Amino acid sequence: MSPMLFAIILLLGIFDVYITNDMLSSLFVSNDFIDTIIGTSLGAVLTGNPMVSYILGGELRDAGVSILAVTAFILSWVTLGLVQLPAELEIFGLRFTFYRTLFTFIINIIVSFATVFTTNWLLQ
Repeated sequence: MSPMLFAIILLLGIFDVYITNDMLSSLFVSNDFIDTIIGTSLGAVLTGNPMVSYILGGELRDAGVSILAVTAFILSWVTLGLVQLPAELEIFGLRFTFYRTLFTFIINIIVSFATVFTTNWLLQ
C-alpha cells in the first residue's frame, strides 16, 4: 500500500500546484445537466483508480463544482476509461465497444442524477 499511497500524495501535490480552483471552476458552466456531461467526459478521459477519484472529487467540490458533476466524474472515472478502448476494440470489436461506451456514458448521467436526488431526498 505504501507505493500507492505515495503516488496518491504525489498526484495531489501536483494537482494542487498546477491546477487551481479557478481553472477547475472555469471548466463548468453552473448548469446541472451540462456540468454532468462535462463531469462524465472528464472522468472518461482522465480514467484511473477509484481511490484517487474520491480525492479529486473532493478537490472539485472545494472548487465549487456541483455535486452532480462530481458524481458523474467519479462514476465515469471508474467505468468509462477511454484509455482501454484500443484493447477493448481488439478483444470485443468495434460494435460492442461503441455500444458499451455509449450506454455507459448515458447510464452514468442517469445514475448521477438518481444518486443526488436520492441522497437529497434521504437527507430531508
